[in-house]
Amino acid sequence: MGLMDRVRGLLKGREAQVKSGIDKASKVAEKRLPKQAAKIEQAAGKAKDAVDKVARDDGSSRKP
Repeated sequence: MGLMDRVRGLLKGREAQVKSGIDKASKVAEKRLPKQAAKIEQAAGKAKDAVDKVARDDGSSRKP
């Protein structure tokens, strides 16, 4: 079992919780680093996109 298989297993059914955690972490980071708020928001968006990608990818596109 590879790392991505483990990530998929942990993520399955918990996408909303993970995205909520990303939102909370980004809000804390934005409060502490207000000058970097735009970059933090951009990174949070990319992290959420990655969650979506991993959640819908079933691993069938992997090369053996």
